[in-house]
This record gives sequence, C-alpha cells and structure tokens, in this order.
Amino acid sequence: MMVLRRALCVTLPLVLSGCLVGPDYERPQPATAPTPEFKETSDSYFRPAIPRDAIDRGKWWSMYGDPALDQLAAQVDVSNQNLRISEAAYRQAIALIRQSQSGLYPTFGYTGSATQSSSGGSRSGGTISTSTVGNSVGQFGVGGTLTWEIDVWGRIRRTIESDSAAAQASAADLMSARLSAQSSLVTNYYSLRISDARRQLFEQSLAAYGRSLQIVQNQVDAGIASKVDLTQAQTLYDQTRAQLIAEGINRAQFEHAVAALIGKTPAEFSLAPAPAPRTVPTVDAGIPSALLERRPDIASAERQMASANAQIGIAVAAYYPDITLNASINFVSTMLQNLLSIANSVWSLGPQLAGTAIDGGSRAAQIEGARANYDRLVATYRQTVITAFQQVEDALVQQRILQQQEEAQRAAVAVARQAEQLSLNQYRAGTVPYTTVIQTQTTALSAEQTLLNVRLNRLIASATLVTALGGGWRDVELPPPVPIVGVETGKELKKKAWWPF
Repeated sequence: MMVLRRALCVTLPLVLSGCLVGPDYERPQPATAPTPEFKETSDSYFRPAIPRDAIDRGKWWSMYGDPALDQLAAQVDVSNQNLRISEAAYRQAIALIRQSQSGLYPTFGYTGSATQSSSGGSRSGGTISTSTVGNSVGQFGVGGTLTWEIDVWGRIRRTIESDSAAAQASAADLMSARLSAQSSLVTNYYSLRISDARRQLFEQSLAAYGRSLQIVQNQVDAGIASKVDLTQAQTLYDQTRAQLIAEGINRAQFEHAVAALIGKTPAEFSLAPAPAPRTVPTVDAGIPSALLERRPDIASAERQMASANAQIGIAVAAYYPDITLNASINFVSTMLQNLLSIANSVWSLGPQLAGTAIDGGSRAAQIEGARANYDRLVATYRQTVITAFQQVEDALVQQRILQQQEEAQRAAVAVARQAEQLSLNQYRAGTVPYTTVIQTQTTALSAEQTLLNVRLNRLIASATLVTALGGGWRDVELPPPVPIVGVETGKELKKKAWWPF
C-alpha cells in the first residue's frame, strides 16, 4: 500500500500538469457586426407605444392582459410533452459529463473466491478393489485492482470540455423549445378567439340578412318586387349560414392545438367562447447587439461550436500514446483467518504505454473531419445570427404596417356598413334594384372579415416579435461550464466545484 501511495503521489502531479493538445476555443465573430439599430426602429420609422416598451418578457404573454391565456401558458411548462423530451435530453447531457469526469479518476475493482477441492485414492485386497476419498482442502482468495489512465495529453479533459459545451447547448435548446411552445400557444389561442369573433360576425350578418329576406318577401307578397330578388336574398342568407357552420371546423382545430400544447387530449379540454382583445401590444426591439444575448438558438449554435472545437483536441490526442497505471494485490490462503496476511499476498504495480505507430492515415482523417465539422458549425452559427436579425426585422415591419392597415381597414368597414344601410333604404323606396343591396351587404361582410384577419395578424406578429427577440431569456441563464483540471495557455488551473445540477 505504501508503494501504491507513492505511485499516486508521482502520477497525480503528472495529471495536473499535463498539457491539453488541440486548439483552445475562441468565440468567432458573426459574419457581419450588428448595426447600431434595427432598420425598422430608425427615426424615420414607426415607434412602438411607450407604455409597452418596458414590459417584463419573462412571462411575456401577460402583456395581452388575458387571464385565460395566463393560465394556459402556465401549463405549458408543466405538461407539454415536447418540453419533457428536451428536458430529458438535457439531463442526459449532464449525465454524460459526469460519465466523462469519471475518467479522470482511478477505477478500483475487487475479486473474491472460496473453493473446496479434494483428490480421490484407491486400494486393492485380493480380487476386490475399493476406492476412497481423500481429505478436502479449502482455499480462499481476495484481491483488488486499480486502473488509472493518466490524462497526460488532455484527451479526457477535452472530452469533458466538449460534453460541457454540448450540455449548455442542450440547455439552450430546452429554452428554445419552451419559447416555441409558448409562441405556438399564443398563436393558436388568439386564432381561436378570432374564430369566435368571426362566428359572431356571421351570426350577426345572418340575422341582418334574415331581416332583409323578410323585407323582400313582404314586397313580393305586395307585388312590388320579383321572385328574382327573393332568390338572391335567400342565396346570400344560405351562403352566410354555410360559412357559419364551416367556421366550427376552424375553431375545433385551434382548440385541439391548444390542448396538445398543454399536454392534454382534445377530449380533456374545452375553451368557452370569449371576445378577442380590443388592443394589441407593441414591443420595443431594443438594440441589435443585445439580440446575440437574447436568442437561445444563437447560444445553442455557439456552444455547439465550442463542443466541436474540443473534439479537434480529442482527435489530436490520438497521435499520442495512452499511459495507464495498473496495480493489483491478491491474498490467497487455505485458512480464512490468515487470509489478509502479508505472507499470503501477491501484488503488482506498473505503468503501461499503448499507442498506434501506423494507421494508414486514419488519425489524420479524424482530425480533418473534426476541423470540417467545426467549420460547418461556425457557418451554422453565423447563419443563425443572420436569420435572427431577419426574423426581428420581419416582425418589426409587420408590427408597423399591420397597425396602419388595421386603421385603414376600420375606415373601410365603416364606409361599407354605411353603404349597406343606404342601399337597403333606397331599395325600400324603390330607387335601386336588390342586386345593389346584395353587393353592399357582401362587401360589408368581406370588409369585416378582412378586419378580423388583420387583427389576428397583428396578434401573431406581436408574439412572433417577442419570440424573435428571445422572450425574456438571456445567455447568462446558461448553466456554467464544467471546470476542467489541467493546464491551459501554459497556466495550471485549480480544481473547482463540479457541475451544480
């Protein structure tokens, strides 16, 4: 045991002072530096409403002021199965780190045995031969083994570094999945509310068309209108009724989508009709440079680069021999009480070196492949940044233009409703044919439907913008990287706490 302790004292400093082969990670710059401000938020463009600029994006859906939506959003974190998949993948990544960390420490094994053996004998007397059984002998054995791979070249430490960055990427992927589920919930929820508003519009129009149909029927009975007018009024009434029935499909599908997002089957969930929101919040995008810290998908892409960079070091370490310390001690005795006596011991201790001399270019190909994978992830990271800016700009322009479109569409609806009432009055007076009434009623209904669609697009655009900005997430919320024992850039690192989760 004293020899073993001396060996550990020699090899431990070797591990702590070992080098890390392969490149140290440095975060590459995006393809282009962020501009001082977004294109859509320059002085010549639309500015969001001031009261909404400083909203808390943690529970960002609360900006709509809808208690029913707040309750549903709270269930996403608890019951959404896609989030559970991502959460399980994150826990698996954490377990992989701990598995890799175990390679830095020696592995102890043990053996034990107990056997009973005997030998047979024989004797003869005259013509008779008999056999006898000799005395049995018991033998006992116990032993221990130690195997320790000395991480001189940093292969294990680079593996931990890679796994740590991959776990951080998995944590960011979990947040991306959560943000996507929240955004989908808001989109489907307000699509359902607009469907309720559309059904109400059809019901109101159906009632108005029913009154118009009765007016035409009275005039036909009085002989001052033709049956052509009656059939036209009946046609418009039946078409609107069919639209009202068909809208039930849309509402049911949106309700089913909401149920799936909160982890329930459609049979377990129902949502009573309610009015759509009267106002749509506007969101301040902030400064472009902050976007790199807000988006979990950008953080995930950057951490995947760090993981791939460490894989290069792992590939480079294959050029160097593996150094393993092996030790064993065994005690064998025929008497159990004297088993652990030094006289009954057999021990061995010594290092083992193993490497590859010629491999036909396999290791060089592995390094080349690792570098190519890193370059691929650098391009992926830069494209993710570019796509993020595109999505924010798209959402900002939608926020600005859709608000203007809604104002214009409201004016169009007011004029269409006025024209509808005027044409009906003129028809009663006999100054215009009923086709004029049909046209104005159809135009008014279409204008109302367009207004509802614009309102839905504004609601979706607001949720899309918050999602494009990363919700309330910041990259400081990533779990810290696992500290690696070893030497980096020529300085010895101190051993720190393990992964906190």
